[in-house]
Amino acid sequence: MSSARIVVVGTGYVGLTTGACLASLGHRVTCVDVDVAKVNRLSAGRVDILEPGLAELVSRGLANGRLSFVVGAREAVRGAEGVFLCVPTPMGAGGSADLRAVESVTAEIGDVLPAGCALITKSTVPVGTAKRIQGMVGRADVPVVSNPEFLREGTAVQDFLHPDRIVVGSDSHAAAAWVGQLYGDLAAPVVVADAASAELVKYAANCFLALKLSYVNSIAELCERLGADIDLVTEGMGYDRRIGRTFLKPGPGWGGSCLPKDTSALVKVAESVDYDFRMLTSAIDENIAQRDRIVAKIAGACGGTLAGARIGVLGLAFKAGTNDLRDSPALAVSSVLGALGAEITAYDPAVSGGIAGMTVVDDPYQVAKDADVVVVLTEWAEFRNLDWVAIADAMEGDDVVDTRNLLDPRMILDAGLSWQGVGRPRAARRRVPVF
Repeated sequence: MSSARIVVVGTGYVGLTTGACLASLGHRVTCVDVDVAKVNRLSAGRVDILEPGLAELVSRGLANGRLSFVVGAREAVRGAEGVFLCVPTPMGAGGSADLRAVESVTAEIGDVLPAGCALITKSTVPVGTAKRIQGMVGRADVPVVSNPEFLREGTAVQDFLHPDRIVVGSDSHAAAAWVGQLYGDLAAPVVVADAASAELVKYAANCFLALKLSYVNSIAELCERLGADIDLVTEGMGYDRRIGRTFLKPGPGWGGSCLPKDTSALVKVAESVDYDFRMLTSAIDENIAQRDRIVAKIAGACGGTLAGARIGVLGLAFKAGTNDLRDSPALAVSSVLGALGAEITAYDPAVSGGIAGMTVVDDPYQVAKDADVVVVLTEWAEFRNLDWVAIADAMEGDDVVDTRNLLDPRMILDAGLSWQGVGRPRAARRRVPVF
């Protein structure tokens, strides 16, 4: 299709990626935010979000004039052909999605949207939100379209420009088809659905991933109790095309900006129609139990008690490749360790200081100084290349707890340390006593 006039409301992780990528596809995009300082930074090409390729797309869009940033949605939408709502929908009271930001923007712009302009929900919203927005706008000439995002932090630009699928849903088939055409020649199937089905796709997909992660963490626990190796078990599973290899890595639990709130929201949606989604609630409970098991594993490495233990933590972000701390399992585990009396020194290549309950340092080797245990909580590849002999020399104890199964146990053993992962046999230390 030819270039369209697009407004993206919200310049967070989803909004900024959406705006920059749509501009790269040739559309004229105005991104809106309420934060004046943030708009000024973005207008100068300064991107705070750590996301490969995003800053380059923003700079390119600014340079060619296809991308701009402004404060205030009401004036920005007056000439728009499509308006994407990319505002936060965090977990609200009781676990339901908090739609106040969506409702606020809708109330602000509803009466000034041009006739025929598509109002598009990109934020993750419960089933029925499109219908709710349509009622709030109260205009038959403004179609509401659901166009959920499937962006992974760390690969968001790649995911947007090379998607597995594009999902659009609306009670107006023409409006849904138009939104699908905004993606131009991207080689991906376009699923055109009703609004409710499109809204449910996002929750169904994310919650399935949460189920898969909780399942593999449960299998890892069985491996530890039965003397099996989770790496070999998941390798054998992964060859089955019905199962696949993705999301079969055990760890300290799942987190981030999506899975915790989306699982909770879908449970609440199910409750609203009198369905007890026991499978999903069990996955949530298993995720909490996994974090408790990790804490117990670390406590065991400290001789059974965490009071006064010095713990060196490698990794704070919820996953490698991002500086996002939202619902990070690394922070959750560290918080419990601190509450039980441990002294935490932490390092993350993308996170600076200022986190309560711990000392955050800018050198990974500082976490090892006098540490009883060093714990890997985020899967940054650079941790594999640390000088583990130097870490061993700096430590008071000799245990490494690798909650991501990131490190080569032989490397840790050669440094004179012990290694224990998740669902794998423990590797005892080889340090030679010094007399």
